[in-house]
Amino acid sequence: MILRVILSAEDIRKLYIDQPQSIQSLLSTLKSKLNIGRDFALQYEDPEFDNSLCNLTDIAELPPEKATLKVIFTAPPSDSSQSDETSDTVILSSSDSAANNRNPDSVTASSRSQQWPLSFVIPSFSYDVELRLKRGNEQYATDGSLLHISKDIKCEILDKLATKIYSYKAYPSNEEFECVARALVETHPCLKEPASATGWYGWKISLKFKMGNFRSKLRDAGCVELTAGSGKRQASDGKKNKVKKPRRSETNFLPDLPAGSSYAALENERKDMLSEMKKKHPDWHVIDAAMEKTFCARRKEIVEQEPPVSEIRSRWPALFNKRQVALEFGRLVSVDLKRAFFDGLDQHLPKFLQLYTKRGAEIPDLLNVMKCLDEESSNQQKRAAVLLGLPYFMRENPKNFFKVCEPTDDEKLVVHKVKVAILTVSEDTQKDSVFPDDVVDVAVILEEELVVLNLQDVPNAFAILFGLLYTLNIDYPKELRYTFEVIQRIFMKIDGESCSAKVHALKNKLMQ
Repeated sequence: MILRVILSAEDIRKLYIDQPQSIQSLLSTLKSKLNIGRDFALQYEDPEFDNSLCNLTDIAELPPEKATLKVIFTAPPSDSSQSDETSDTVILSSSDSAANNRNPDSVTASSRSQQWPLSFVIPSFSYDVELRLKRGNEQYATDGSLLHISKDIKCEILDKLATKIYSYKAYPSNEEFECVARALVETHPCLKEPASATGWYGWKISLKFKMGNFRSKLRDAGCVELTAGSGKRQASDGKKNKVKKPRRSETNFLPDLPAGSSYAALENERKDMLSEMKKKHPDWHVIDAAMEKTFCARRKEIVEQEPPVSEIRSRWPALFNKRQVALEFGRLVSVDLKRAFFDGLDQHLPKFLQLYTKRGAEIPDLLNVMKCLDEESSNQQKRAAVLLGLPYFMRENPKNFFKVCEPTDDEKLVVHKVKVAILTVSEDTQKDSVFPDDVVDVAVILEEELVVLNLQDVPNAFAILFGLLYTLNIDYPKELRYTFEVIQRIFMKIDGESCSAKVHALKNKLMQ
């Protein structure tokens, strides 16, 4: 169903969700999709009363296909522990909820719990500054006069904004600086600049300098996230250093060590977890807790040392469990991996199939993909068709990415020289089809290693592979850069505004 959700007068969002079976399931879905970390109630527009708002007390009262909801916050954020539920979905949701309940304005990198917001909310300033701004806005509404602020007031405004920006990311893009500057003058129009065409250009420049100074202070204080990203481009041995900064909107790219902990203690925790994983039936509650606790040590190892996948598998075997991939992705990006992936895919499914049908005549491989829907047209088959056809549609070559083999084939030969791929194991590999019959297994290959097996189908394999590329800090395959950019920015909606020209053109077509 389609929902129009009113968070505030300035923040109204459109969502696509599965039909909820209860109010509790609806609340959980909204918390996850909207990154809400506090308790709230819901009101809905009742058609029986000319769409006036009424409290939602029974899910049966909700209009079945399209509804408008208003979020009513009932309590401030509070810490909550992870649920002891055992199902993949519940554990994933509870992990997100725990993350979302952290203070969103905290400057600690490891406490970030959400992506950059669709609309940036200007924080409150000190009482005297707020009072001056209130008077200035009133005067601006009366005669259009602007407020002349002192250096101290401007400094406080920029300090508060820098702290708020850092609660989302350390290195905002130019578009995000513009977003903050625009939000500032829209919230406080008395701060507009008379000599600026936009009214906020000077604020954008000031914010850039302020963020640079803000990062320098945190770097001097020993912030791990910033010290790792400040290394010299050229090493002493003449080799070019890789600057270790978040490049794909990771919210907790390199978190700081938790208070009261040490890397030696976390190493002991890792060894205990390794012993637990060697058991025939490991206790996944113990694994979940240990993976959460050792997150900062794992990220430090992966980002700074850049070990090969084989070494990461030997030291952190739990990281390659399907559920743990999703949980780690949630810790790293503050996004529910599978929910965001499939919601975004399903949202654009009809339009992609329509575009594929139009382009099939000029792209034979795309036409072959679409033929698979003649025999079966289930929703999962349509998902697979869109994903398998995406590289061809983006004019890329997935020859070394989509692999097919028989169960009796030699594994070493199958994975030889394969960097990144999705492998379909089938009894029938002779048929000329991207969808072989009698599929036995679907797996993910990374750096000549079969890292995740027993995936149900291609869509799930794509989701797990995407999560692994993030959690292992592996670049997208160069020959499929646009394919994965579409998955990131259009399906997952991660940094969706910073598209390449090619992906931006596709985004416009999907909106038509």
